[in-house]
Amino acid sequence: MSVIVICSGSLDSVNLAWKVANEDSLELLLSFDYGQCHRKELDFAKKCARPLGVPHRVIDLIDVGRALSGSALTDDIDVSDGHYAQENMKITIVPNHNAIMLAIAFGVAGACGADTVAATVHGGDYFIYPDRRPDFIESFSKMQEFALDGVADSSINTPFLNWGKSDIVTGGNRFSVRFEYTRSCYKGGETHYERCGTRVERREAFGLAELEEPTIYEGRNYWRSATKVN
Repeated sequence: MSVIVICSGSLDSVNLAWKVANEDSLELLLSFDYGQCHRKELDFAKKCARPLGVPHRVIDLIDVGRALSGSALTDDIDVSDGHYAQENMKITIVPNHNAIMLAIAFGVAGACGADTVAATVHGGDYFIYPDRRPDFIESFSKMQEFALDGVADSSINTPFLNWGKSDIVTGGNRFSVRFEYTRSCYKGGETHYERCGTRVERREAFGLAELEEPTIYEGRNYWRSATKVN
């Protein structure tokens, strides 16, 4: 089965790429540049493609990103420090963001004959992002059957749909994922900022998985106070 993986360079998407490469035929890593403040992740997607021996393609959606204003991921708006919770992370919602990327990815799959588009929606995202929930994935999959009817028979694969973040870390460890070649930070700076919500979530996941987080940054224990773990 030939698979296109939507890969931003994040912990989740790089883990997905390695999982697919070990279980199926990984054809392409597909990334999107929508002018996101954390676009440094794209460099990590490129790093991921090299050891896997697959092409990495970046789709330019910068003009689209400019139109999707009001999010901390596209505008000059601070991301709150602290735990990855609804109240401080809802500012990171980019309207229809996942739906747009999936639609393009399915177009690419139809054009190149790929059987599957793999995406990294997971259980920790449901309460914040509406276009990453199971009912959305089910509805989108049905829509694509109509959209590509008679053109291609591509399906969606979301193996992390019912996983938590720590499950993703544990799974990645089994496939010997180079975790240091992933990035989880919405701040967009040169270095990883541990107090960022997505960063706290990442550290918590490694803690729950009982694995050492290899990324170097200051204040390695902030996540414990943010998540109230001793």
